Amino acid sequence: MENRVFLFGASGHCKVVLDILLLNNFSPKAIYDDSPKENFLWEIPILNSDKLPKKSPGSFLISIGNNHSRKKISDKFKLKYVSATHPKAVVSSKSTIGEGTIIMANAVVNPDVSIGRHCIINTGSVIEHDCKLADFIHISPNASLAGNVSVGEGTHIGIGATVIQGIKIGKWATIGAGAVIIEDVPDFAVVVGVPGKKIKYNSF
Repeated sequence: MENRVFLFGASGHCKVVLDILLLNNFSPKAIYDDSPKENFLWEIPILNSDKLPKKSPGSFLISIGNNHSRKKISDKFKLKYVSATHPKAVVSSKSTIGEGTIIMANAVVNPDVSIGRHCIINTGSVIEHDCKLADFIHISPNASLAGNVSVGEGTHIGIGATVIQGIKIGKWATIGAGAVIIEDVPDFAVVVGVPGKKIKYNSF
């Protein structure tokens, strides 16, 4: 496995990603960020994206929490992206994980789960059997999806949210922190509360 890795994005989220990479014996070489606050993060140089070599120097991972930003970077830079899983996560060998996806400490991904590209499965979240997650999704810390839930591209499920079995959540939706989802959620909807109620639609 190629252990040289380069990142996009030097935010706080990047620190968690770097920690996971180091625990997996990756060797982070540089972080590309066009508006950095520092020149280094943990002694790793932060460079402007115009410094990216024309010939790819290795594998990449997008270390940005914002779903839209990850999609834009993925669309702009057609590179080899790696996925990484924290050693204390539990990921079934019968699940499939797309390129660029990061799975954080104490997350659980159970059998026959399909997770797309450039997703974030955050700390302590649970993805139960037969869930289908599209690309650029963020499942926040301690959120739980029961069995056979589907989630569309770019959706953000907030910290501590709960989704009952069999629910379908559309693309680019937002599920608020602590919400309990007992009905299907349409594309772009913002849903909050217990039980979850639609309060508006995202406009991107």
